[in-house]
Amino acid sequence: MTIQHFPADAEIDVVAAAVSADGCAVVDNLIDHETINRVRTELRPFLEQTAKGDDEFLGHATRRAGAIVERSPTARTMVTHPLVLGASEKVIREKNRGVQLHVTQLISIGPGESAQDLHRDQWAWDFFPFPEGHEVMVNCMWALSDFTAENGATRVAPGSKKYKGRELPSRDEIEVAEMKAGSVCLFAGSTFHGGGANETSSTRDGLIIAYCASWLRQEENQYLSVSRETALELDEPLLRLLGYDQLYSLGYWADYNHPLEALGVEPQG
Repeated sequence: MTIQHFPADAEIDVVAAAVSADGCAVVDNLIDHETINRVRTELRPFLEQTAKGDDEFLGHATRRAGAIVERSPTARTMVTHPLVLGASEKVIREKNRGVQLHVTQLISIGPGESAQDLHRDQWAWDFFPFPEGHEVMVNCMWALSDFTAENGATRVAPGSKKYKGRELPSRDEIEVAEMKAGSVCLFAGSTFHGGGANETSSTRDGLIIAYCASWLRQEENQYLSVSRETALELDEPLLRLLGYDQLYSLGYWADYNHPLEALGVEPQG
């Protein structure tokens, strides 16, 4: 099974259907190089201050910088991109109510990095086995540089979302998500994937923006990653996506107050 590629003007339902069926999909050339350059410029100081990983999984030649909503105003438009967010919401909302931002992270794979072990992102909640077919998250890897088989493009196993437990896909089931800068690869939390080995002399930069069901704990604590000062500048849809929202009785504060009220924002609807 190969990874399906779609144009930037693809319908939300079409992309969502591919992710639901295959576990992954690529949308090509979704943002322009000006946007990419602004994001990289805004995040470069933080990436340079970040230490490289200290184990095989995080990578000894890989840097990871989070708090993207706080640090990159330009990247906020990627977090709320209608096609990517819309498709992710459809995949997750099929079995859940409500979607929130889960993880934001710039991953820079340096020269000489080895391939990452294949894994499922939903293992973040490893203490609970989700029923087969119950998708609780979608990860979106935005290419800030060209992704190639040689420089560490993400390896994905289409169809592996149907595997039980920790059964790993075979080598011939693994596809390389090669794509041009500005493209994005969406994959379900149940899909096996991993960063590739970088055999070139340049870095491979990718921006992770992941979403999950709003009844789950976020892997990246958005309330601490995004300062109150920045939160006060954001519009209501993005604030709700960060977690300033209420799902039935989940998420209220004090005397059944809506989370937005903690920021002085009157909830609309």
